[in-house]
Amino acid sequence: MEVLLQYFDNLSDRQIDQFSKLKGLYRYWNTNINVISRKDIDELYVRHVLHSLGIAKVQNFKPDAKILDVGTGGGFPGIPLAILFPKSNFYLVDSIGKKIKVVQEVAKKLGLNNVKAEHVRVEKVKGEFDFIVSRAVTNMNDFVKWTRKKVAKKQNHELKNGILYLKGGDLTEELQNFPKAMIYNLSDYFTEDFFETKKVVYLPLKYKP
Repeated sequence: MEVLLQYFDNLSDRQIDQFSKLKGLYRYWNTNINVISRKDIDELYVRHVLHSLGIAKVQNFKPDAKILDVGTGGGFPGIPLAILFPKSNFYLVDSIGKKIKVVQEVAKKLGLNNVKAEHVRVEKVKGEFDFIVSRAVTNMNDFVKWTRKKVAKKQNHELKNGILYLKGGDLTEELQNFPKAMIYNLSDYFTEDFFETKKVVYLPLKYKP
C-alpha cells in the first residue's frame, strides 16, 4: 500500500480505504477462484494495482467518461482505475464467468457504484466508450478488430478516443500496422524493476458506425 501512496499522494480517505482493502479481498477470493497467480498475490500493489494505474499516468479520465475494460480477469485494470476515478463509468467484461463473479463481489464490497461487470465476450458488448483499456489479452491486430466499432465519436479528453493497452516487451513487430500508436514507458513513472519493460500503448481510433 505504501508504494501506491508514493506515486499517488492526493488520494482521499475513501480511496485509501478502498485500495487498502484490495489485498484482503483478493486473498479471500484467490482461495476459491485463482484469479491472480499465487506468487503475485504478495506483490498485488506493484504488479496489479500500480500496473493498472499506469494508464492514469497517461490519461486522467473526466467525470462521466465511459471506459470499457476488455478481458478484465480479476478486475484489472478496471477496479483500480474505478477507485481512482470515482466519477467516471467503468464497464468490465470477461468471457470467463467465475472471474466476473469475483469482480462483482470486489466492486460491491468496495462500494464502487461506477463499476458494471458482466460475463460477455467483447464482440457482444453494446454501447460506445471514450477509451478501451486492457492488459495484454491478445495481439493488437485482433484487439483493434474486436473494439474499433465501440469508440465514441465525441471527444472529451486531451487524448483522442481510443485504446489504452498495457503491454510489455518489444512491440515493434506487433505495432507495425499502427503508425499512430504511441508508447509510454512505465519506467518513466515508476522506479520498481517490474516496470522496466512495461508500457502503455495508446492508439487513437476513429468512430466507426
